[in-house]
Amino acid sequence: MGKSHKPRLGSMQFWPRKRARHSVARIRSWAESKKAKPQAFIGYKVGMTHLLVVDNRPKSITKGDKIVSPVTIIECPPLIVMGVAFYKNSLLGMKKTVSILAENLDKALSKTIQLPKKTIKKIEEVKEFDDLKILVYSNPKQTSTGSKKPKLLEIALGGSNDEKLAFAKENLGKAIKISDVFENGNSIDVHGISKGKGFQGTVKRFGAPIRQHKSEKTKRGIGNLGAWTPKRVDFRVPQSGKMGFHLRTEHNKQIIEISNDVEKIMPAGGLRNYGNIKNDYLLLKGSVVGPKRRAVVITESIRPNKKITKEAPAIAHIHKQK
Repeated sequence: MGKSHKPRLGSMQFWPRKRARHSVARIRSWAESKKAKPQAFIGYKVGMTHLLVVDNRPKSITKGDKIVSPVTIIECPPLIVMGVAFYKNSLLGMKKTVSILAENLDKALSKTIQLPKKTIKKIEEVKEFDDLKILVYSNPKQTSTGSKKPKLLEIALGGSNDEKLAFAKENLGKAIKISDVFENGNSIDVHGISKGKGFQGTVKRFGAPIRQHKSEKTKRGIGNLGAWTPKRVDFRVPQSGKMGFHLRTEHNKQIIEISNDVEKIMPAGGLRNYGNIKNDYLLLKGSVVGPKRRAVVITESIRPNKKITKEAPAIAHIHKQK
């Protein structure tokens, strides 16, 4: 990486420029929470619409007036807690010691992992641990995405270790709803995988200028691959390659509403390029990365914005897509 006294030109925000391994985002760090509840949830992007809401921002010049707010609809079928992972401190950080799975798991999980024939251990047998996380999977069969393969994720819990263990014992093998994790007005982070663009050239991929008509060999390409010395091509030189399908995180999105009233948001015939909403859904202020029907991971805000109001604005009207 570059030195602090001589930063490289251009944005190094998204480096390295590489595609995501999976269609579900990997969560590396979690916000601190005192409540014993899951800190994330898996939803499926439905599309966008807009609302008329009553502006409740205290310092806004339109306070109390009705304003237009773009929102993203995310369908949230219940998550099933399939197991518990126990961690122990080591010299190299947290190390997973044992994972305990629930009995009578859904056969659809065999599309993703190899299911064990019987449970080896029980939660009561684990005496010493420094942290634990729950293993959950989504239910795409309950949605209109057309997918049957569930998404797996390891989710952190809030609270003390005793509270985490009690929550894991109580909910192992059971379903968790979106209303059990988040509330209206909560500030959240959205982790998703962007749209895949396929193999693209330097003009679209990096914004390289199009050369004049008298240029040699190519117009939509760069003039050279860099200096003669050092005798290698630097990674900063724009070159053709696969574009898109990157992991992206959007911070501090506000939940406008969590509801299961499908009629007030879904037009007759279903939503365009998605279908019918069959589960609880949430209206999220602003846009969300990725195409429709893709799974996104919603987590508690790791660096919350104090300017965002804690209460969601009142909804005056919801526009139905046609």
